[in-house]
Amino acid sequence: MTDELAGYTVAVTAARRADELGSLLASRGARVLHGPALRILPLADDAELRRVSRSCLEAPPDVVVATTGIGFRGWVEAADGWGIGAELLDALRPAQLLARGPKARGAVHAAGLPDPWSPPSESSAELLAHLLDQDLAGVRIAVQLHGQPLPDFVDALRCAGAEVVEVPVYRWTAPADIGALENLLRSVCALEVDAVTFTSAPAAASLLALAAERRCRDDLLAALRGPVLVACVGPVAHAPLADHGVPAVIPRRFRLGALVGSLCDALPGRTPTLPVGGRQLQVRGHAAVVDGEVRPLSPQGRTLLGVLAERPGRVVSRRELAEALRRAGGSADEHAVEQAVARLRAALGSPDLVQTVIKRGYRLPLEPMGDAPRCARP
Repeated sequence: MTDELAGYTVAVTAARRADELGSLLASRGARVLHGPALRILPLADDAELRRVSRSCLEAPPDVVVATTGIGFRGWVEAADGWGIGAELLDALRPAQLLARGPKARGAVHAAGLPDPWSPPSESSAELLAHLLDQDLAGVRIAVQLHGQPLPDFVDALRCAGAEVVEVPVYRWTAPADIGALENLLRSVCALEVDAVTFTSAPAAASLLALAAERRCRDDLLAALRGPVLVACVGPVAHAPLADHGVPAVIPRRFRLGALVGSLCDALPGRTPTLPVGGRQLQVRGHAAVVDGEVRPLSPQGRTLLGVLAERPGRVVSRRELAEALRRAGGSADEHAVEQAVARLRAALGSPDLVQTVIKRGYRLPLEPMGDAPRCARP
C-alpha cells in the first residue's frame, strides 16, 4: 500500500510541537519543509506573565479558565521558578475552575487543584455559554490565553459585567531565524510544496506579514487559493487566512493527528489516477505513483509529466514542452525535451507511459473507460 502522503511536500509553520507534527507527516511518506513562523517567548523571561501572576495573589480570581494543558502547566512552572508557585495554587484553589478540553483539565488536576468543569465539545464557545448562564456582575475571571488574544471571548465576559484578567501564557514573537521562514515562503510562491499546515493564528498572520514585507503577498495568496492546499488545526488558526479568501482543510477534532489525517484524505484526492499504457498512473508533487509504487521524479520530469497529465490522451508538441521547461528554469530547445522525456521514461520504469507521436510530440496513452478516471485512494 502506498503511503498516503508519499510524493508530496508539506510545509510546517509551527514552532511548538513542530518535531511531532513533522514526524507524523514523515511517517505517512511526506517530505517535510519546516520554517517556523514564530518563536515562543520563554515563560521565565515574561515580565507581563509575572505581573499578572502577582495580581492573582493580591486579588484571587473567582473563576479560572484553563484553555490549554501545556499553557496551564507552563504558568504553574513559571510561578515555581519565581518562588510563588505554592502561593499561586492556593490563590486559585477556591475559584470555580473550568477547562476547555481534556488536556487542560488534566493539567489543572495534575497541579493539585480540584477537578474542573469541561465542555463535552471541547470548544471555547460552549465554555463561554456556560459562563454566561451565570450572573457575572463583579466576578473576577482569570483567562489563560494560548499564544494569542481571545477578544470575542473576553469582550463577551466584560459585557456581562465580569472583571477579566488575561493570563498571557507562552506568547509569540518573531522567529529567531527568519531565513527558514523566507525559504518556506519562496517555496510556496514557487509552487514547490503541495500543502502548508498552520497550528495557530499568529503563525498564519506572521507568514502573511512576511509576504507583505517581501512584496509577494499576491503570489502567496494565489498559491494558497489554488494549487497549494492549506490545512489548519482549527477555525481559530484559519481565521487570518479566511479573511483573505483562502480555503482550508480543518479536521473535526482539533488535534495534530487529526490534522495529518485530513491531509491524507485530501491531498491524494486532488489528482486523478489515470489508466495509461496498461498501468495506473497518478502524478503527485515530486513523484509519480505507478501501480501503487512511488517513483521519484526530477524537477524536469515532474514539469513534463504535469503538462502531459493535464491533457491525458492528447498530443503535446515539443515546442509546448520546451516552453514549460523554460518557465521552470530549465533548457528550452526541442533536443532538451527529447533528453528529458528519456529520463522521465526511465524514472517511471515503463517507456510505454509516455508515447512518441512522430513529427507531432508526446502524449500519455490514456485508455478508454466506461467511467471517468477514478480518484486515488490511499
